[in-house]
Amino acid sequence: MSVFDAHFHIIDSRFPLVSNHGFLPDDFDVEQYLERVSLLNIKSGVVVSGSFQAFDQSYLLSALALLNSRSNNFVGVTQVPHDISDGELLKLDAAGVRGVRFNLFRGGSERVGYLCYFAQRVYDLCGWHIELYISSEGLYHLQDLIKNLPKVCIDHMGMEKSSFPVVDDLLRHGVYVKVCGFGRVDFDPIKRLQEMVLINPNALMFG
Repeated sequence: MSVFDAHFHIIDSRFPLVSNHGFLPDDFDVEQYLERVSLLNIKSGVVVSGSFQAFDQSYLLSALALLNSRSNNFVGVTQVPHDISDGELLKLDAAGVRGVRFNLFRGGSERVGYLCYFAQRVYDLCGWHIELYISSEGLYHLQDLIKNLPKVCIDHMGMEKSSFPVVDDLLRHGVYVKVCGFGRVDFDPIKRLQEMVLINPNALMFG
């Protein structure tokens, strides 16, 4: 059985990095990633841009090229400004990018005010989805808006126990949720996964 890794980061200090509240992660390049997952039979996956990479695309294009030289099934989720040109979006699409991340929890991405406009724009142009890294409070505030986005997923299971009711509602609505980042949540992820499976197993993605 092969595995699709729906969420991982590549950190390569050869490319621009931006400290987030003074923090910069250690390097974790493509070779380190492949070594770490060598026993899992991962054949494809999603490289996700972190807050510390802001709008830089150079690391992502390099990572996708290296990964796809081994197995031609890796794609990317990037962070881009709302006023990026259609031509640049199409170039990223050709390189394997398939979504835009709004990092509303740690920053480094576009502002939430452009969420509806940009979600529709990238979906219409490229068929891309929007990925939301967002707090429980933010989920409640944007709950109805999220339901009306053309294609969207929520990072890290919603992160906080207080998000359970809104995440459950979004799952029933068909919004995708990433089961990843267990070290970032304030609840038992296994128990929570069992609850979410009962709501909508087809909306869960593992990373």
